[in-house]
Amino acid sequence: MLKLDLPQLKKIWHLLRSVFDQTKIEKEISSLKDIQLEKDFYLDIHRVHDIGKKLKNNEEKLNLLLNLSEQINDLDTLIELAEEEKTNDLDVEIENSLHKLESDIQKAKIQTLLKGKYDNLDAIMTIHSGAGGTEAQDWSEMLFRMYKMYCEKSGYKLRVLDILNGDEAGIKSITFEIEGNNAYGFLKAEKGVHRLVRISPFDSNARRHTSFSSVEVMPKLEEAPDIEIRPEDLKIDTYRSSGAGGQHVNKTESAVRITHIPTGLVASCQVERSQVQNKEVAMQMLYSLLAEKQEREEMEKLASIRGDIKKIEWGSQIRSYVFCPYTLVKDHRTGYEDSNIQSVMDGNIQEFINDFLKKSNL
Repeated sequence: MLKLDLPQLKKIWHLLRSVFDQTKIEKEISSLKDIQLEKDFYLDIHRVHDIGKKLKNNEEKLNLLLNLSEQINDLDTLIELAEEEKTNDLDVEIENSLHKLESDIQKAKIQTLLKGKYDNLDAIMTIHSGAGGTEAQDWSEMLFRMYKMYCEKSGYKLRVLDILNGDEAGIKSITFEIEGNNAYGFLKAEKGVHRLVRISPFDSNARRHTSFSSVEVMPKLEEAPDIEIRPEDLKIDTYRSSGAGGQHVNKTESAVRITHIPTGLVASCQVERSQVQNKEVAMQMLYSLLAEKQEREEMEKLASIRGDIKKIEWGSQIRSYVFCPYTLVKDHRTGYEDSNIQSVMDGNIQEFINDFLKKSNL
């Protein structure tokens, strides 16, 4: 059943146009394309990537506006035609078009909530297994599969940066990069502890077990001019890779772990071919960790002022996945629920993310 009619959708559309300024977007696209034509532009790979990402982001916004405008014009034409001919033959087509327009407008509204400093950036996620040995490690692998499938459905690219496999099964910890428009803006909703309740496949007595895994999410920063990292504050260790990469990687200490002594934050990478490349990626991750820490502290301060810190506390248990005695996935921050747990585990978590963004407006 439709929730909104065409006049209401048009009203929301005009509000969206005030947020997505088409003229401003078109000027930004033109300016970015001019930069790409500059002499020696393609000699700076980081600048090429940054400008290309900004251009793609603006082009997607423009296409969104043009698409919504076209849908509204087509609907107007259909309704006028139906009224002129005094026929009900077009009712199904009009209703289907209204459904699609409402869905697309709701998606556009969600994008207006992504106002954070780093929301438009790529994301780096880390999953850590909690206490519980193999059971918890298997749960971490299940979560990784869920996010991998979410990325596939969202058109995001995923790349594993660091992994520590479980002793018997599963994953002790894994860090992966997610590349795509607003990846951090959406996936920051996943920060926190995820709880699993199920009959354990590793328990011969088929008892019910509760497992926990924590998920960390940070924006991927190529550089952070407002964050200073002093060389004397770093402890750099090298070790042999345990992940993919071939014999060369496994026989040499190419993997790098960097510890930021003042904060205790640790970044590591083992997937690149050389120690130099792994160190570069680990340093990018460290900048991202420090930026996320800075943002988290700002949000916690704001939350304490507003008096609703429990709703958006970054490190708390955020969601439960219950396989037994009933099936239910529940977000404890927003109250959003989905009884189709298999669908959620197959990566259909966008509605959980959308509800979090609507209610927290982070």
